Amino acid sequence: MMRLPTLSSNNFSGLLNQRFWNNFFPVPATNQLAIGQAVPDFELPDVTTGQRVRLTSLYPQGPVILAFTRIFTEHQYCPFCLPHIKALNEAAEQFQQQGATLLLIASTDEVQSKKVVADLGLKMPLLSNPSCSVFRRYQTGQALGAPLPAQFVIDTAGKLQFKHVFSFFDHNASPATLLSALPTSGPA
Repeated sequence: MMRLPTLSSNNFSGLLNQRFWNNFFPVPATNQLAIGQAVPDFELPDVTTGQRVRLTSLYPQGPVILAFTRIFTEHQYCPFCLPHIKALNEAAEQFQQQGATLLLIASTDEVQSKKVVADLGLKMPLLSNPSCSVFRRYQTGQALGAPLPAQFVIDTAGKLQFKHVFSFFDHNASPATLLSALPTSGPA
């Protein structure tokens, strides 16, 4: 039987690190990207393949969904994000069928991220961003040791088609919402 990770796990190893202190004080999500605007490019390691992923290299393949998620350590998940990660994982094949690339982005380091992939049986790439530089470029906000979640749908020209940033009233965009936000045109 698969062990289900939870926020309430008693293992807090790896929690108090530099990333925790850099993200401790609350900063609200201030994303100013407008629909139709080009999004910032980035390159991060995909812990599922060991390869580096550059966002702009994915556009010819189809639209891209960036799902920034909040994971504290390989043992500690955000209570709002863990169900969202599981829902995205269950819908991964639907995104693929629509020609979209779904990227999960976490601030855990590569070792922690590999454990997350194994524990959750992820079917989508998990990009590791422990410096939180990409979270900051996308202005997702932060609080209590980790950046806040956000989701972005990007078309094949690198333009923003949809965005959702965290609020206490609406934590994450559902897979159905993200699927409905996908552009209807195919790859460029």
